[in-house]
Amino acid sequence: MLKSNYSLEEGVLTVRLSGEIDHHSARTVREETDTLIQQKRPHELRLDFSSVTFMDSSGIGLIMGRYRIMGLFGGYLRVVNVPEGLEKLMILSGLGALKVIERQGEARESA
Repeated sequence: MLKSNYSLEEGVLTVRLSGEIDHHSARTVREETDTLIQQKRPHELRLDFSSVTFMDSSGIGLIMGRYRIMGLFGGYLRVVNVPEGLEKLMILSGLGALKVIERQGEARESA
């Protein structure tokens, strides 16, 4: 079961995910996040994966779709606090090329 917590501060929408990301749970988070992006127009979306324990290809789709939507609105995406095992899956799927992944304990300068 996936839980999500949303916060918006200074134009940064943070979505903290907790649990397992699968087809069913990804749909709910996708719909809620897209609604907030359209309503609030943040300049940055942070998907916080620190408490994600499992992810299938639906998680990759969740990230790719939000990357595209943020680009349409002139913003950008960061996938933060990614556990090592999930980071490997993300990189193998091609997400590494987007340069949006930050593993747990890593901090990147704002763009």
